[in-house]
Amino acid sequence: MKYFKIFSIGCLILNMYLNSYAQTLNPIYNKVLADSLGADDYGMKSYVFVILKKGKSKIEDKTERSLLIKKHLDNINRLAGENLLLVAGPFGNNEMDYSGLFILNVKTVEEAQDICNSDPAVEAGIFDVILIPWYGSAGLGEYLKISGKLGKYKF
Repeated sequence: MKYFKIFSIGCLILNMYLNSYAQTLNPIYNKVLADSLGADDYGMKSYVFVILKKGKSKIEDKTERSLLIKKHLDNINRLAGENLLLVAGPFGNNEMDYSGLFILNVKTVEEAQDICNSDPAVEAGIFDVILIPWYGSAGLGEYLKISGKLGKYKF
């Protein structure tokens, strides 16, 4: 009888421990939305995080540099319009010479490299890129639907 009580208490503790780590179903899960955004069972998906770093090319001519930056911004808008670029923006001054970031809506670093190589500023050597696979919310792309409505001025 003594061993039965110890065994029962052990089973109860083990059950409590295992239940504390059990997954529960999300009561507000929307399968249609999740599928439309490419979400996995956790509402996440793969992206590629891109860090734009100051490149080796130093273009001194201000007109030429301005034109390349304009083409860079045009490229950003094109990629956003194609739902390939979900987030983009510059960094403030920093010791690592990081200029900005992209989050690309692609699954592989190779796809991201091809997209980055199409950027005129990367092609000209103003920026180098660091590509990092990233796993984030599949809802990230929904941000683009409102971001264009928030700025008084457009690039």
